[in-house]
Amino acid sequence: MKKSINSSDIGIRSLIPYAVITFGIAWGVLGFYIFMPEFATDLCGELSGRHPLFYLAVYAPALAAFFLVARRGGVAGLRRFAARGLLWRCSPAWAAFLLIGVPLPFFAGAALAGKWPAELFSFPSCRAYLSALLFMAIKGPIEEFGWRGLALPLLQRKVAPIWAALILGIIWAIWHAPAFLLSGTPQGAWSLTPFLLGTVALSVIVTPLYNSSRGSILLPALFHLQLINPLWPEAQPYDTAIFVLVAIGIVWLNRETMFTRAAALTAVIGDE
Repeated sequence: MKKSINSSDIGIRSLIPYAVITFGIAWGVLGFYIFMPEFATDLCGELSGRHPLFYLAVYAPALAAFFLVARRGGVAGLRRFAARGLLWRCSPAWAAFLLIGVPLPFFAGAALAGKWPAELFSFPSCRAYLSALLFMAIKGPIEEFGWRGLALPLLQRKVAPIWAALILGIIWAIWHAPAFLLSGTPQGAWSLTPFLLGTVALSVIVTPLYNSSRGSILLPALFHLQLINPLWPEAQPYDTAIFVLVAIGIVWLNRETMFTRAAALTAVIGDE
């Protein structure tokens, strides 16, 4: 039987302010540069993946989550929520998937595109690669405090994990959309349709990983980091197609838990 949510935890209605804050910050920053490019550039400088305002936009999901957790749970709640970013609860199978399974679609896609093994290591040195990896680690994975740390468990209070994953995947994809209109952002050089489809597939993949960990935000963050690891070759749209197939396989392997709420994690602050 599913345990009841602790009264000190965040209510499902918090999804509304979460979405308002998450989209408001990110779309506000990007919209500023889209609709007033000259004024924005003169005032704040040219937008790039390393610009402070771009970091603000990327951190929007996490900022929204921390704000709502602090409002409901105070300092103690923040502590417990942040601690999930260091929580390691990972089966050997999932650990192998994170280490080996995530890179494979990129290399397989690159092989199909005829880009591999020529692009096996595109950095001039290991130091350059580690510097690039650190840069990615302090950016994208932070989103997971919001998407998987708060939004996913709240959605799973109402629907089975498969539907929560699809809903959140669509929201996650739409949230990124304005970045494709700006040449200074990493997404500016990507194809929109494969990215949107791939994002939904990735949301499906990471959902059973999160639920099996019983609330670890560290594991989705590591999954996110592996997805943007600069070592992997660029292979759109082939890698996207492979990740869709992987998502279907993950759902099949986890079908007993993906289509029922019985094992879905639904707490944000409190433990289950």
